[in-house]
Amino acid sequence: MRAIMIMFDTLSKRFLSNFGNEWIKTPNFQRLQKKMITFDNFYGGSLPCIPARRELHTGMYNFPFRSWGPLEVFDQSAIEKLKNNGVYAHIVTDHSHYWEDGGATYLPRYSSWEGFRGQEGDRWIPRMEGEVNQNQNALNKKGVSVEQHMANITRINDEKDISSVQTINAGIDFLEKNRDKKDWFLQIESFDPHEPFYVPDKYRQIYDCIKSEDIPYWPTYQKLVDDRFKDDIEDLKKEYAALITMCDHYLGKILDVLDQNDMWKDTLVIVNTDHGFLLGEHNWIGKNISPVYDELVHLPFFIHDPSHPERDGSICGQIAQTIDLPETLLDYFNIHDDTVRDGQSILKVLDEAAKSNEKHVKERDILFGVNGSFACVYDGKYVYMRASQNPDNEPLVNYTLAFTKMRGFYSPEDMKSLELVKGNRFTQGMTVGKLSLRNHMDSYALGNYLFDIVKDPNQEHPLHDEAIEEIMVEKLTKLLKKIEAPKEEFIRLGLK
Repeated sequence: MRAIMIMFDTLSKRFLSNFGNEWIKTPNFQRLQKKMITFDNFYGGSLPCIPARRELHTGMYNFPFRSWGPLEVFDQSAIEKLKNNGVYAHIVTDHSHYWEDGGATYLPRYSSWEGFRGQEGDRWIPRMEGEVNQNQNALNKKGVSVEQHMANITRINDEKDISSVQTINAGIDFLEKNRDKKDWFLQIESFDPHEPFYVPDKYRQIYDCIKSEDIPYWPTYQKLVDDRFKDDIEDLKKEYAALITMCDHYLGKILDVLDQNDMWKDTLVIVNTDHGFLLGEHNWIGKNISPVYDELVHLPFFIHDPSHPERDGSICGQIAQTIDLPETLLDYFNIHDDTVRDGQSILKVLDEAAKSNEKHVKERDILFGVNGSFACVYDGKYVYMRASQNPDNEPLVNYTLAFTKMRGFYSPEDMKSLELVKGNRFTQGMTVGKLSLRNHMDSYALGNYLFDIVKDPNQEHPLHDEAIEEIMVEKLTKLLKKIEAPKEEFIRLGLK
């Protein structure tokens, strides 16, 4: 038995031809619709990058308990469980957050790993070696990460030098060398199409991208208060589209290997992402600081189960999430798992749907959100986003025994609040540190949002219905209680 996960970072569902986009060229993503099951109702859980990956390993909602952080001593990584039960687990990636303080414990969970340097602000090439950034587009970020990018790209002399290209080629190399071996799991994880949208001109030419040193390609996350960036946003979308088309090209190379070696017959294949991105929709750019709109959390997802090739080409309406992937992998490899997790095996969901000939969305309430910001619930019809109910957006606590953030440690002021508290379901019963933090998110200023996704899939018309909101508040409260969210989270959200 073998399994492959092909993961792209920041892949927006609405920018793929599979889901109705008519202007972006993604023929190889389109190939997936014949080779795999397409999920219409797949959602992220905790945003952004590393919180999503923690869920991918643990199957536990992260955002009510912790911001960006590493796998911890109490976390039960399903991928490490594969490794410890005779399944060789290998990852190739250019996701540089794995080799920073806040992600340093993920890669050792695999049997082996190979990383490629240079994405985003990866502290790689000495910054004094980079050219001065001449791009003065007002939409773009400035600062040390941009300076680092200017240094990193001095090592790119050809398309093959781009780290995501190296990553996918390394994945193909693994497949070619191990195509006749059994009992392995391969994760091919490309940081692209995450920003910066740095992409060779041959892909940019497809979309008539402007020839200018002033292109918008690395936007500052922000709320748009007027239409001054209207033209820039259209150019930004083209840069993103060009990068997606490059990702599509290399996805095709992976699919070619699977075809040529007839690997579909005995290999589980998953194609997924961690979250999407806002490119002017709802007057926002970026992620994290905005409400958790559909563009951010409603994700493209494809799966091929070699036990049921007759299902390939179908569309599944069942609700699924990132937290379901650990149970799915363990189920596929027939590994017993008595660990407490929030997810469920997607393979079992598909089996149950097939037995009942279910063609509609099976009722399942799910959570998603950002630590210290919106906590959201979706029930198959309505999405409810609950904001902080206090002007200071507090209290906010983090449960942790690993005192690191993305790059660096919790501050000395944060650490002064540290207390050891009794463990709970999230910590697998292990005593844990609780830190009381200042909240840098501000969902209070934005307020709560309620949408009817069936009637309003683009979330253009917020509902103001007290009766429906009361029902959704009850569902949100029930789920947060089920996962034993901190009492401070209930206070912050104004829930009982």
